[in-house]
Amino acid sequence: MNPIILSLLQLFRGQIEDFIPLSSFDSSLILDKLAELQDSIGTLSIQDGPIASAHVILLAAGVVIFLGVAGEAFFKKTGIPDVAFLMILGVIIGPIFGLIQPEAVIQVVPYFAALALIIIMFDGGLNLDIKHVIRTAHFSVTLAVLGFILSVAMITFAAHFALGWSWLESILLGSIVGGSSSAIVFGLVRNIKISEETKSMLSFESALTDILATIIAFILFEAVLAGHFDLQTLEETLGRAVIVGLVLGFGVGIPWMYVSTKLGNAQHAYMLTLGVLFVLFFLANSFGESGALTALVFGLMIGNKRHLSKILRFKLPKIEMDDPTHNQLTFLVRSFFFVFVGLMASFGQIEYLIFGILITIVVYFGRIIVGKVTLTKRFSHLDRAVTNAMIPRGLAAAVLATYPITLGISNADAYPQIVFFIILSSVIITTIGLGKSKKIPPPESIEGGFIKPNKDSQRK
Repeated sequence: MNPIILSLLQLFRGQIEDFIPLSSFDSSLILDKLAELQDSIGTLSIQDGPIASAHVILLAAGVVIFLGVAGEAFFKKTGIPDVAFLMILGVIIGPIFGLIQPEAVIQVVPYFAALALIIIMFDGGLNLDIKHVIRTAHFSVTLAVLGFILSVAMITFAAHFALGWSWLESILLGSIVGGSSSAIVFGLVRNIKISEETKSMLSFESALTDILATIIAFILFEAVLAGHFDLQTLEETLGRAVIVGLVLGFGVGIPWMYVSTKLGNAQHAYMLTLGVLFVLFFLANSFGESGALTALVFGLMIGNKRHLSKILRFKLPKIEMDDPTHNQLTFLVRSFFFVFVGLMASFGQIEYLIFGILITIVVYFGRIIVGKVTLTKRFSHLDRAVTNAMIPRGLAAAVLATYPITLGISNADAYPQIVFFIILSSVIITTIGLGKSKKIPPPESIEGGFIKPNKDSQRK
């Protein structure tokens, strides 16, 4: 962007010098100011490095925070997610303005992605009601498994026949974008007037698909590098990851609620919990789990402390779900992450743009089919409409799309391009779908969209 601006300023200076005589008025002041502006913009050039100067980056960070707050307020009023605005901002300050180069983004990916993953999954667990999760778990699991398998199958066939990729590479692409993003879904369902059961179902489903996508994609990375796929390895790795996630999440989450009550420093209770979460993430990765399931279960334990305290009969720490530190941290991580996704955008080949948009539309219709198969008559028209529209891709897909580059997999440059267009188009489709669902009145204003069985029907 900087060379373009400098060229335009040079041209503008030439036009002033040609058409405005210096004797008519003191136009030299204008030329001097243009020269200063040209020099100052030249200092923003990042041709010699992958990132702009500190003050420019701080300016970009300030804009991100401002747009994050404005986008959140805008979403509450209109129902349009702030994700699209933040991603477009990332495109502007990255690929368009050139303030941050792709190589700098790729270097930061492993660190920022890990932080975003554990904070967002932990936040999702905090805001899940364990009673609602248990009541709708069969719906969540069915939606997650059927939706993930169908999405992977459709994307695999499309990539193999439309792009000419090998079957393993095509399955890898399908796995990367096979599930909805918990980072987006968790934020969306809080501000939608649907039933608590449906909110829990969609949140838990998105968390499961994030975990599925992460585990299966890493198995496929190894398969693509090795040149063959082993189903037994998939089963063993998936089973180990689930066991490790549940054991660490439950095994540490419940005792930590008791141990933290014995800590006198209640002022820093949340930070201590965050420290335990980071250690859990390290342990999960050491034992072969991505850390996503562990963070989710650990958050579920902390978030349902009142309910668990009655069962376990001990006094719980003063860590509230609406802790201002946690809310602010989650907001910052979410806002910067989606700008981060925009920074990774690349517009090299038009066929990837077309492929990303078309495959997202196909995935949307597949979602409708899965919704019809899964949801029973207990779900109202409002619940069904929101469920069908909830196809946003985000955190897991964006992070996983960068690994082919670092691993040197063939067609590596194509993954971030395709995934970016899938994320953006899926967010747009979700926004349109939620906008239409706002016109559907819930059957009961108090209960939301989920239809409660009455006592008479239960007796029959």
